Amino acid sequence: MKIPVAKPYLDKEEAQYAYDTILTGWVTQGPKVTEFEEKFATYVGSKYAVAVSNCTTGLHLAMIAAGVQEGDEVICPSLSYIATANCIRYVGAKAIFAEVNEEYNLDIEDVKKKITPKTKAILVVHQIGMPADIEAFRNLCKEKNIILIEDAACAAGSAYKGHKIGYHSDLVCFSFHPRKVITTGDGGIITTSRADFYERLKLLRQHGMAVNDRVRHESTKVIITDHLELGYNYRMTDIQAAVGIKQLEKLDWIVEERRKIALQYHEAFKDIDFFRLPIEREGYFSNYQSYSIYLKENSPISRDDMMQKLLDMGIATRSGVMTSHRETAYIGYSEEKLPISEDLCDQSIIIPLYVPMSQEEINYVIESIKTVIKL
Repeated sequence: MKIPVAKPYLDKEEAQYAYDTILTGWVTQGPKVTEFEEKFATYVGSKYAVAVSNCTTGLHLAMIAAGVQEGDEVICPSLSYIATANCIRYVGAKAIFAEVNEEYNLDIEDVKKKITPKTKAILVVHQIGMPADIEAFRNLCKEKNIILIEDAACAAGSAYKGHKIGYHSDLVCFSFHPRKVITTGDGGIITTSRADFYERLKLLRQHGMAVNDRVRHESTKVIITDHLELGYNYRMTDIQAAVGIKQLEKLDWIVEERRKIALQYHEAFKDIDFFRLPIEREGYFSNYQSYSIYLKENSPISRDDMMQKLLDMGIATRSGVMTSHRETAYIGYSEEKLPISEDLCDQSIIIPLYVPMSQEEINYVIESIKTVIKL
């Protein structure tokens, strides 16, 4: 049996809708992108959504819209995919790495210690789909007069205190990479309820063009457009958006199915004293984009040995969420001491979780893990 760590859920509906879109002749950013944006904004409860080529470009645009620039500081976790920190560097600002808690999300007490007069924003990450404490960070940002940006790359379908992620803040960035809960092949979206951010983000993603292609195409009069500022080619295509529309229709069902699998893992591993399982506090709702197990000091097997033995049995896994400050690209960049982040990275294993995952596959993963840890 070969079991991947993740795979997207796509079927004939997505293929047919993409096919139909191709036949219209409109394959770049157009009416399907607009439809996807409107439906995604409605889903999360924001006023607006701006589709982009991927979450990294979305985070870059969010930094620009927030006014982050050279000389500023933005506090973020190192325990995140490297794009989280990179987007801060793209605008010439300094990424200030803060520590995380056992739930893989930013520790607000450490964040408070890192705030300086140069702090322009805090970039929280809803790591592996588990919401961060948005309310606490909103209150802190309001008190310090700094902006809150959410990296929700993994969090489509997750919720915090009764509202979907994407509802709470002025700049929330999602990913639709194939390892995420829903996908457009690649792609991303930014949600906001601020009209000024919405207009600026739309401008920036399309070269700073004053009038976009669709408006010019549909106009009965000749339009000679201007480019108002330095912009970027960060557009989503209508083909991708067509896939996204069909994926969005299934999102709640996909999350429900993922949570059922996570519950089986919880039950199977809850009595293993050297495992620490994902923590979902009251008021928090995870889409379980990933299921990460932390191996405590008394584990009879190392994390890497466990990964190799599972791979030998046909089960793919991934190491814990990376720490950006230890990557080659960040050598000499930061002197922050982040022992919790490093420990979580080094001692965590992400195990298979995807839809549809058969009961046979789930059972095989569970029994294989139990066999490996007894070796």
